[in-house]
Amino acid sequence: MTAPIPRDIPDLPAIPGIPVLMPSHVPATAVRAPVRRPLAAGYRLLVALIAATAVAVELTLGSPLRTLSLFAVQSNILLALVFLLSARRAWTARRPLPSALTGATLLYAVITGLVYHLLLAKGASTFALPGVLTGEATEPTGWHAITNQVLHTAMPVAVLLDWLLLTAPGRLRLRRAATWMLYPFAYLAFALVRGVFLPTDTPARYLYPFLDITQHGYKSVLGNALLIGLAMYALAIVLVALDHVRLNPIRNRVRIRRRRAKTGFRLQPPVG
Repeated sequence: MTAPIPRDIPDLPAIPGIPVLMPSHVPATAVRAPVRRPLAAGYRLLVALIAATAVAVELTLGSPLRTLSLFAVQSNILLALVFLLSARRAWTARRPLPSALTGATLLYAVITGLVYHLLLAKGASTFALPGVLTGEATEPTGWHAITNQVLHTAMPVAVLLDWLLLTAPGRLRLRRAATWMLYPFAYLAFALVRGVFLPTDTPARYLYPFLDITQHGYKSVLGNALLIGLAMYALAIVLVALDHVRLNPIRNRVRIRRRRAKTGFRLQPPVG
């Protein structure tokens, strides 16, 4: 005779190593449609085109090698490239560029404007050189005057407006401030080495008066570079601090667009 089958079969123990899958519900609010930002895309594309045009015009007016050696020209080339990529991302509803890159672009543009208007354009300044693009101490004229204002005034203001009105706050990080200073220090070394190896009779041998070793000597030049470098680092810290306390100019606009956007499918809210 066979043994009777028990009515109650005890539960088998769980096999170790196999996770227990628990049912979960995804709320409808967790799915957000990507939002295009045509206003930001159009503005950034316009700024990029203006900066690139000003650099191109300046290259045709003077020596291309000297023009490309200027900090203002290099910072505006970076600005044009970054704003062009940012415009594409805003138009295609993709994530913004890393804040390390956009923050560096903002810092270099502001440095360009401040150094020109506080040190170079002021007649009372010891380092006055209003015609820095041409290497002359006189005010630029013609196309030089236009590109001078575009590169040193219009573009820094345009970058600040983009940061204040079209960029979400709280993205800049303090730990990036030190890395942003690598380029200015590298540019300082480049400008000094360039001036040392150029012939002594070369006009505008040193690109900026506060870096002119023949006129001020190594001690004064290095002192000037140290003071300007500290001021740049302080400026970077100020920009990071302001980025964390300023208002969000795009929050409400993004919310409204997300409500109107279609995801292509709908998720029902969880039951119970």
